[in-house]
Amino acid sequence: MAKTRTPKSQRFQAPKAQGLPDRETLLRHIRETGETDRGELARTFGLKGADRRALRQMLQEMQDEGTLAKRGRKGVAQPGALPPVGVVDVVERDPDGELLVRLTKGAEDTPLVRLAPERGEAVTGAPGLGDRLLVRFVELENGETEARLIKRLGQSAHRVLGVVRKARRETRIEPVDRKSKESLIVFDDGQLKDGDLVLAQVGTAERRHGPKRGKVLEVVGREDQPRAASLIAIHTHGIPTGFSDEAEAEAEAAKAPELAGREDLRDVPLITIDPADARDHDDAVYAHPDDDPKNPGGHVVWVAIADVAAYVRPNSALDREAREKGNSVYFPDRVEPMLPERLSNGLCSLREGENRACMAVRMVFDKTGRKRSHRFVRGLMRSAAKLSYEQAQAAIDGQPDDKTGPLLEPILKPLWAAYHTMLKGRLARSPLAIESLERKIVIDEKGEVASITPRASLEAHRLIEEMMIQANVSAAESLEAKRTPLVYRVHDAPSPEKLDSLAEFLGSIGVSWSKGEAVRTDRFNRLLELTREGPHAEIVNEVVLRTQMQAHYNTDNIGHFGLNLDRYAHFTSPIRRYADLIVHRALITALGLNLPGAPDGLSDWDISHMKATAEEITAAERRAMAAERDATDRYIAAFLSDRVGATFEGRITGVTRFGLFVRLAETGADGLVPVSSLGGEFFVHDERMHALVGERTGERWPLGMSVEVRLREATPITGGLLFEMLSDAAPPDPTTPRPRLGVRRKVGRPPPAGRSGRGKRR
Repeated sequence: MAKTRTPKSQRFQAPKAQGLPDRETLLRHIRETGETDRGELARTFGLKGADRRALRQMLQEMQDEGTLAKRGRKGVAQPGALPPVGVVDVVERDPDGELLVRLTKGAEDTPLVRLAPERGEAVTGAPGLGDRLLVRFVELENGETEARLIKRLGQSAHRVLGVVRKARRETRIEPVDRKSKESLIVFDDGQLKDGDLVLAQVGTAERRHGPKRGKVLEVVGREDQPRAASLIAIHTHGIPTGFSDEAEAEAEAAKAPELAGREDLRDVPLITIDPADARDHDDAVYAHPDDDPKNPGGHVVWVAIADVAAYVRPNSALDREAREKGNSVYFPDRVEPMLPERLSNGLCSLREGENRACMAVRMVFDKTGRKRSHRFVRGLMRSAAKLSYEQAQAAIDGQPDDKTGPLLEPILKPLWAAYHTMLKGRLARSPLAIESLERKIVIDEKGEVASITPRASLEAHRLIEEMMIQANVSAAESLEAKRTPLVYRVHDAPSPEKLDSLAEFLGSIGVSWSKGEAVRTDRFNRLLELTREGPHAEIVNEVVLRTQMQAHYNTDNIGHFGLNLDRYAHFTSPIRRYADLIVHRALITALGLNLPGAPDGLSDWDISHMKATAEEITAAERRAMAAERDATDRYIAAFLSDRVGATFEGRITGVTRFGLFVRLAETGADGLVPVSSLGGEFFVHDERMHALVGERTGERWPLGMSVEVRLREATPITGGLLFEMLSDAAPPDPTTPRPRLGVRRKVGRPPPAGRSGRGKRR
């Protein structure tokens, strides 16, 4: 059971006599305070001089042996202990769709804790994966601990992004983050307009209980402006924007690459295959049959990647700002790049027909798809063609255009032949085959949402993906062989708790899952294949996805479960991911690929801070995910705002004690059906059956159920969607005992006077 702080009246009292405490006394004090630090302990026990040094040594020994856990730079706590209030990251979602958080500091030893939902919140107004929150930990009567949200920590506590609301006597700023309860009163000289989207500085309260005063720093747009969604996401999640003058100057001073120190690859007909609207091109590919008689039926595959390390040198302004950003952030209407445009869309973009610096890997595969060998070179290349996925696929499918026609025989067909050989190795490896239906938000010239369409899944996508995966594996293998420090991309196997929850859900739909079998990717793939044609295919896919852990960056290798690989590193996107830049530098150092002049491999600082870098870029990635998700939610809410009152088909994708999450089939939008609107009886959240169950009738709202809903509310400024349920609940399950009040979590409201049940709503 997670530990919380002991009530003040029962807390340990430090002895009045000064002196170094014994280990038992020290442990008891730390256990009962929940979390403390060296300075606080020294003051509590009245320690000075040599005793302080002895305390520091004792704490270090207890941390080394696992008796205590580190919290931040100087803090300590009992392993697994939770403070009364703490900063957490939203790291996972359970099969029912509820969010799980973990302390930001001391994440390795602290437990996952369920985030308590707020009743009546629309799903997209609530926190999501990647968010950082300030929470209060509360122990419940059943012994569980839950985290209750105090505030989101995306933006500075002293700055607020909000909307101007003008009244006759005052002007207020209403925060766009619906978790922020306080509005600000600001001075209005007549320049502000109702609906302006502004960045405001928080002042102090005018009266003890009055609203705070604020000062408008900048008008960043209008709440009804189409592009407001991404602006809000950038500010609320603290996404670093722009570049310093120093970084811009370094980018502008960059020069076109020369051949000195590089292998000439300009005669290798490498091509780029990217989305049709891509502005930067950081990878190129080429393949041909292997002419080695010892490798009949084998293929040679080249993957060339933009040589960003040649331009972004260690500890330069470009490097410091790229590390802070961690990655580029992509919104439907804009990109916040990791590098200035001079590099990201210029010298580091593998443009057709232009000389470009690259890091390339030549990989050899046998006829079974097994990689036999690889070697890395630092090269100078010239892209033979820039193609879109759709262009390349159409050519292979027999519909070449003027550009792809001449490329079909010499380049495209050999590429596809190599991929089909590599595919044999992929199928033998059996990585997770989860199908994720992505939606593309199409923005028109006015910046408004024109449509929301499913993203096409083409063989061309899978070809590039597999070639990038093999290049990433090659990078990790080379660095391990040279014993060079590196940042791995790791993905742990699902936890026993998640697997138990998966087994319970599958049991509720009549699918068996043995808890005793080893956890392997091919087991999940067999499950997905078994249910693929059935009525539960979509929700099984979703629940299997939720069962997985989140991938992250780490200097310690635990392998990549989802890809079923022993070692994996990110090498293929240094324009948009700092992790890849670090891997490039490591390869330069390990393989002796430094260019003449200033060294551009790993610096001593890079090596000594690699663990911290892995943690920071993981946090930046999750910050970007949260911002991208929030912007998408706001765009979807804006798109649906003129359809309030319309009915939609959907599916229940989340069951919680405060309501049902429903995903619309048409747009993939997620919204909330509050439990209070489901009818006039108590509903119990049956976690084992993954359903809301009526205590009186036994009627059920199970995970995965197809439903019809009416859109009641769409709020573009927050991204919230609220639905009204039109479908009837599923009948009681005769094989399941009806839950009794108090046995499971009680939700819903008692029936109003004179009403008996919810009836049918159409």
